[in-house]
Amino acid sequence: MASIKDVAAEAGVSVATVSRVLNDHPSVSPAARAQVLAAVETLGYRPNAVARSLRTDQTRTLGLVISDVLNPYFTELARSVEEEARALGYSVIIGNADERPELQDHHVRTLLDRRIDGLLVSPTDGGSPLMLDAARAGTPMVFVDRWIPGMDVPVVRADGRTAVRDLVAHLHALGHRRLAIIAGPAATTTGSERVAAFREALQEYGLPLPDAYIGQGDFQAASGRRVTEEFLDLPEPPEVVFAADNLMALGALDAIRARGMRVPDDIALAAFDDIAWFVHTDPPITAIAQPTPELGRAAVRALVDRIEGRPPQSVTLPARLVVRRSCGESRGEPPYPHPSPQRSNT
Repeated sequence: MASIKDVAAEAGVSVATVSRVLNDHPSVSPAARAQVLAAVETLGYRPNAVARSLRTDQTRTLGLVISDVLNPYFTELARSVEEEARALGYSVIIGNADERPELQDHHVRTLLDRRIDGLLVSPTDGGSPLMLDAARAGTPMVFVDRWIPGMDVPVVRADGRTAVRDLVAHLHALGHRRLAIIAGPAATTTGSERVAAFREALQEYGLPLPDAYIGQGDFQAASGRRVTEEFLDLPEPPEVVFAADNLMALGALDAIRARGMRVPDDIALAAFDDIAWFVHTDPPITAIAQPTPELGRAAVRALVDRIEGRPPQSVTLPARLVVRRSCGESRGEPPYPHPSPQRSNT
């Protein structure tokens, strides 16, 4: 492997000149710069990123801690984060918290030890002394999708309240009156916010939300299955189950089918967090779609602004209702297509 000395010899310049060219120093003449770049190309030289980080105090690396890598929503989010970071000249190291606060903090600690330039986190709970200390110490940080209340950290998220209201209006128009929700963990902002939005929307239509119609899940499929079984065992089961994330919706679907029941003939099903799979279920599932690629790109841009000394901005984007056929919609109408992930090269 070629060294910086080899490049200097090939270009007929000093090692210091090569270093200046590689670090974009303005003092190098155009002719010398051209010689060095030609030598780099000829020898296939690649700078040592670790050594460079020691000189510049930057690693050009971002950390991303997501809540659950098995959740298609977070997988798509991670992909858009990686694409945008690469476009801006950064690499990304990803940690999977698996919805466990202790594992989340393990990844955060490891990433900080690796001297990342900034940190993107989707918190698994409502508090983390480690992240609070890191933010107070000046670590560039942005929350994405979820956030920790009270921390002075920019948040990039989707606002699902209007979409939840649209869903309840849609269900009411279809004649449904007994609506239940499989909630996410109350310790997460998305878990508590979606229940509150659902309750408020039901109140607008004069519909009750009995305690028996609020099932506590954990954003995992098994909890969706368990809560749905509890709903189906009630003396008066709900007419609709609204799962507050996609994995819990799939668990709910498993529980319904295990009873020999059909969606929507026996019970309707809707979900928060639209995924490509929902188009291919029978029937296709009505869901609330978040602008996932846009959230990932906006989060990276906010973090890079923070790293590079520009004031970062919190970003809130709208979610939207995607109507399909799992709630008793007319079979004569074609299902709405799942929005294709948008890619950006900028």
